[in-house]
Amino acid sequence: MNEAIDIKEIVREKYGQAALRAKEGASSCCGTKASPSSCCGAAVAAPGATDPITSNLYDTTQVGDVPEAALLASLGCGNPTALAELKPGETVLDLGSGGGIDVLLSARRVGPTGKAYGLDMTDEMLALAEENKRKSGLANVEFLKGEIEAIPLPDDTVDVIISNCVINLSGDKDRVLREAFRVLKPGGRFAVSDVVVRGEMPSAIRRNLELWAGCIAGALSESDYASKLAAAGFTDIGLEITRVYGGEDARAFLAGEGFDAGALAREVDGKFVSAFVRARKP
Repeated sequence: MNEAIDIKEIVREKYGQAALRAKEGASSCCGTKASPSSCCGAAVAAPGATDPITSNLYDTTQVGDVPEAALLASLGCGNPTALAELKPGETVLDLGSGGGIDVLLSARRVGPTGKAYGLDMTDEMLALAEENKRKSGLANVEFLKGEIEAIPLPDDTVDVIISNCVINLSGDKDRVLREAFRVLKPGGRFAVSDVVVRGEMPSAIRRNLELWAGCIAGALSESDYASKLAAAGFTDIGLEITRVYGGEDARAFLAGEGFDAGALAREVDGKFVSAFVRARKP
C-alpha cells in the first residue's frame, strides 16, 4: 500500500469516528488512537476548551441556522461560507463536506434558485449530513459520495468551490486542484479555508501519517499552495492569514504522539496558520 492510500485510509477512519461521536452528541476530534483528546473538531469552543484550530469559527446567527449535529461534526479551520461572498443563484461545491455545516450555510446564502453540493468519501459523515439536511428542511442541497481527487461532477458545473481544512489532508493536492479547476465554470471562484505552514516543518511531524488526520502534517507552505494553484490554471491567487498558532497551541497536536512535545512546540511556534485561499478560473 502506498503512502497516499495510507493517508486516505487514516483520514477515512478518523472522520468516520468523528461522525459517530457527533451523532451521539459529542464534539468531533480527529486525534490519533494514542491521543483521542487531540481535537481538530468542535467548531464552537466549550467552556474552558483550548482547541486552537476550530474554536469559535461560526457566529451565533450561523449556529442557529444549522442542526447541532452539523456543528458538532465540523472539523474545519475556518469559515469559508463567510468569506466566499456567495450570491443568490450560484452553485457551490464543498470539498470534504463532513456533517454538512458549510453546505447548509451555503445553501441558505445562494437561496432557492441556487444549489449547494457536498462531497465526502466517508459513509458515516454522509449519513450524518443527510440527516442534517432533513432537519434543516433545505431543498437545494445534494450530498455526493466520492473523493476530492476525482470529483463526480461534469466540467464547468459550479460557480464556487469551498472547502474547510480538507485539502491539506489529501496525499495528491495537485490532482485535487486540477479537479477543482475542471468543475468550475469559467470565471468561477476557489475560496477555501486550510491550514498552511510558514517555514520549515520538523521532519518528525512530516513522517507521522496519523497527524495527517490531525490537521497539520499535510499542510502546504504559502508559496507551494500558490504555485500549485497556478500550475492547475488558476489566476488571481491570494492567501489571507486568519489565525496563527503558537507553540502552546502545538502541544495539543503533539500530546500523546511519542514526541518531545515541549521541544517540538518551540520548533513549530508561529509556523502553522489558518488561511483563506482565493483563486479564480479564467
